[in-house]
Amino acid sequence: MDMSSREIRLPLDEVVAILRDLNEFVVSLDRIGSRQASGAADERTVGEFVADWDVARRLARARRVISVALDEQLSEAENAEIDALCDRGRFYGEGGAGGER
Repeated sequence: MDMSSREIRLPLDEVVAILRDLNEFVVSLDRIGSRQASGAADERTVGEFVADWDVARRLARARRVISVALDEQLSEAENAEIDALCDRGRFYGEGGAGGER
């Protein structure tokens, strides 16, 4: 399947909510990285951010919104191909202590 030319429609309010979450995560992680570089934060800071800001749930919601749109707008075979591509991602905890980068 040539995915480069395909378009998927998503409700604007869902896209805005996902973009807002992603922007919060990117800006916050950049600020945490800057603080770690200057010594004002330690290795626990990222974990605290992820827990306090409910990052896992919010990212799972974004993934669900996109997955539902794909399921509704693509064929079963196309969705199976996308699932296979996603299964080839890198996952923390695989490949040794802490996972490979």
